[in-house]
Amino acid sequence: MPRPLGELEDAVMTRVWKWNRPVTVREVLEDLQQERSIAYTTVMTVLDNLHQKGWVRREAEGRAYRYEAVSTRAAYAAALMNEAWSQSDNPAAALVAFFGMMSEEQRQSLTDAVRIVQGPEALAPPAPDVETPAETGAESTESSGETRGTPGQSPDHPGR
Repeated sequence: MPRPLGELEDAVMTRVWKWNRPVTVREVLEDLQQERSIAYTTVMTVLDNLHQKGWVRREAEGRAYRYEAVSTRAAYAAALMNEAWSQSDNPAAALVAFFGMMSEEQRQSLTDAVRIVQGPEALAPPAPDVETPAETGAESTESSGETRGTPGQSPDHPGR
């Protein structure tokens, strides 16, 4: 299980994930410097640490490296959630508590994810156990306001 990223590691990985291409230390540095004062060697050390931890792979380019994410941010988040869930002594209760913390938008995302994994039928409401007139071969008279008599009787002439 991956340990959670530190604040600076997360800031660096956020850029690597967002750009979704091999990046240089200089590119990450210049973007980070828009938010904070940070040294080139600090960014280089963070990227080297992320490489050592298996979060990025690197390829030499001249005297420098280009770094690329090994997995997606979604995979990282999923691994963190899975680790937290597996630590519970009551996984069902942990899920119920987690769902209770979710916003409506997050619950909709969860519903969408379950549909993707299990197919659209997984969350469809169950069909009622009522036969429709088309299934029984009978004609529907609800829309016309007519009532049906017993078999053999005409609706207009109940005695016949």
